[in-house]
Amino acid sequence: MKKRLVVLTGAGISAESGLRTFRGNDGMWEHENIEDVCTPDALRRDPKRVKDFYNFLRKGLPNHQPNAAHLALAELEERLGDEFLLVTQNVDDLHERAGSKRVLHMHGDLMKLRCTGGGEHEFPFTGEETLETKCPVCGAKTRPDIVFFGEVPLYMDQIQDALRECDEFVYIGTSSVVYPAAGFKSFAKSFGAKVTCLNLEIPDHDPYTDVFVQGKATEVVPKWTKEFK
Repeated sequence: MKKRLVVLTGAGISAESGLRTFRGNDGMWEHENIEDVCTPDALRRDPKRVKDFYNFLRKGLPNHQPNAAHLALAELEERLGDEFLLVTQNVDDLHERAGSKRVLHMHGDLMKLRCTGGGEHEFPFTGEETLETKCPVCGAKTRPDIVFFGEVPLYMDQIQDALRECDEFVYIGTSSVVYPAAGFKSFAKSFGAKVTCLNLEIPDHDPYTDVFVQGKATEVVPKWTKEFK
């Protein structure tokens, strides 16, 4: 019988493809104030500046390629099928380009726009969003499909259902200290799941994690996926 697996990935996995993280050294917030590009108030105050920021990030994505960790997770998904769910805190499309299909972007997706007309439509988008860009469904204004600070992450009910039913929860390339994602390990463990961490940095004390594997994602993830049963 296949094990039910939920994987959470963070900025560390994309950093190895050359993408700057949002919080680390030389991260995105080194060059932009959060208040100017990643809050609902910023979108109301200066929508062009906000859209231009995410246009810049979207335009740069093709310069970065999926790495060995992305590819290994896609291969594991192919093996496990419906028993696999990938939740990512990253807004890039590297998992999808590696071949992953069961992906939930809890913080949004650079390759999508969201309708602001109340219909909750989201749609694929690869171009440059302007103030004139309209929702193809209802014609309302659009915004980046990004969860701004102060907004609730996406797919939380679906993620909690998966964590409640999984046999193992694995978090990769994230320290798992920022909520709500930081609560995933304790939630999964409370329902009997094994919890594994694959990360560059290992916390001194974590009562919710059963197995720690320290190292670069491109090195430890392929090895771990091959051994996963």
